[in-house]
Amino acid sequence: MIEIVAIFFIAILLRSIFGFGDALIAMPLLSLVLGIKVAAPLFALCALSAAFTLMVTNWHNIDFKPALQLFFSTLFGIPLGVLLIQIMPEKFVLIGLGLFLITLGSSQLLSIKLPKPDETIWVYCFGFVAGILGSAYNVNGAAIVSYATLCQWAPEKTRATLQGYFFPAGLMIVASHALSGLLTLEVLRLYIWVIPAILIATVLGNKIQQRMSTQRFERLLFVLLIILGFRLLV
Repeated sequence: MIEIVAIFFIAILLRSIFGFGDALIAMPLLSLVLGIKVAAPLFALCALSAAFTLMVTNWHNIDFKPALQLFFSTLFGIPLGVLLIQIMPEKFVLIGLGLFLITLGSSQLLSIKLPKPDETIWVYCFGFVAGILGSAYNVNGAAIVSYATLCQWAPEKTRATLQGYFFPAGLMIVASHALSGLLTLEVLRLYIWVIPAILIATVLGNKIQQRMSTQRFERLLFVLLIILGFRLLV
């Protein structure tokens, strides 16, 4: 039990600082400890709780327009993601996505200016791709974070607006788990145990982010993108 609480504390702390990255830490470790059938619904519940807490405590920094645009365009990409699983080998897609994230993070670290996307058009494209990747390989966050990075959002807007997207998306995931019978008593019992760790990590992450300079936030964010990229290559 202690190791599960520790995993969630570190994962949610990372999410509360940067707005994402919790799955990068939590899912591989939880799958080893609990198995995927328990780890997936448990993580979904905890991620939803973290998104809600961060959204409520940072609501004034959320740009609801792109958050909703990304979410609704994600819905249209979900059916294609289901089709992609059947026609495209997972390895090729994840390698391509991993290389893209490594290139994006590296170029930003090296101060190489990439074209800023037209937010009136590309927001729907990135949301659509997120739907495809999310339904097929559960990596929808990579597309959303890439969009925020290319748009050069301020740190406060980045982490808050991401929650405005992840919360409704998380609701759909938890609902699907409930309908499929994955929200068992064991999952709910573990969820109750880790709630205090989620709350403490969220408060601590908020304080760390508030004291972090914009430059440091951006550099660490770019490093996190590179790490996520390599994680997808493995």
